[in-house]
Amino acid sequence: MLLLILDLCGVSVFAISGGLVAVRRQLDIVGVLVLATVTGLGGGWLRDVLIGVTPPAALEDWRYLVAAIGGGLVTFWFHPALGRIERVVNVFDAFGLGLFCVAGALKAAEHGLDPLPAAILGMVTGIGGGVIRDVLAGRVPVIFTLGELYAIPAVAGSAVAATGFELGLEPATVALPAAALTAGWRLLAIRRGWTAPVPRS
Repeated sequence: MLLLILDLCGVSVFAISGGLVAVRRQLDIVGVLVLATVTGLGGGWLRDVLIGVTPPAALEDWRYLVAAIGGGLVTFWFHPALGRIERVVNVFDAFGLGLFCVAGALKAAEHGLDPLPAAILGMVTGIGGGVIRDVLAGRVPVIFTLGELYAIPAVAGSAVAATGFELGLEPATVALPAAALTAGWRLLAIRRGWTAPVPRS
């Protein structure tokens, strides 16, 4: 139940961010819903396929599709208000990243993966939908922009969740601090202008 709640919250938050990208690209309602859906569900699809869970949970459980489509429709109808509260959307995106990373890492660990591959799949769950969104929208994915601290907090939170699971801790015990690590690091990076290391010129 915990993984389901984390997944659905993450789907809704990421769907809103995907819908906002579509609105700014001046896409119609179909484009908004497509980008919202792939942003909300793409990372989970990748994770489930890689760990051999087919069809992906998001295609078997109607609640995932409702969460993604609902986020897209909310963005389509209320995008002016959402656009004015960009900082709030960034906060939601950071928490969505934390939720998805933790859910992805724990699900991978539950399917028998060791902490390192489980952490990597947690990161993929968190960033996968955004990468697909940006490619479809014709822009460089956020995680590849110069110095953007996105993937590093994602893999850090995933590693905490996967390691805690390996040590026998209850998922509910490890989920909150792991998600808080990712979200907090991401928000601090935005606020303070922190960037990832880049090669010296």
